[in-house]
Amino acid sequence: MVEERIEDGHRIAELLASEVTGRDTGPLAAMAVADADPDVTPTDDGAFAYGIDRDGDRLAAVFVQPDRAYLEFQQGVDAAVSAAEDADLRVRPKAVEPPRALVFVESGAAVKRAVDVLVAVADDRVE
Repeated sequence: MVEERIEDGHRIAELLASEVTGRDTGPLAAMAVADADPDVTPTDDGAFAYGIDRDGDRLAAVFVQPDRAYLEFQQGVDAAVSAAEDADLRVRPKAVEPPRALVFVESGAAVKRAVDVLVAVADDRVE
């Protein structure tokens, strides 16, 4: 059996969007893809692809690079860092004001772990 590893940033972002919008129950049911640019061209610095909102509140912005996607969290930063580390995803806190965290999704297989980070941030925002 041949397994194809998806390492295209645009495709990874599409898979993540499908995971977010494909659930009618559970914590993802209240999440939505917003402000999507379906024709986004990946850049080395990361091009904005879409936002992920929960009940109108922006949880993360998704950016695409040629070989990966990343989520930028401006809220729930501590929860994002902790959940990303637990999910074995590369994470980089940004010391800016307001603080942010970048969570890198480097393959299609990592998408479900990125969804776990989104759920953790959403749960943190509810508390």
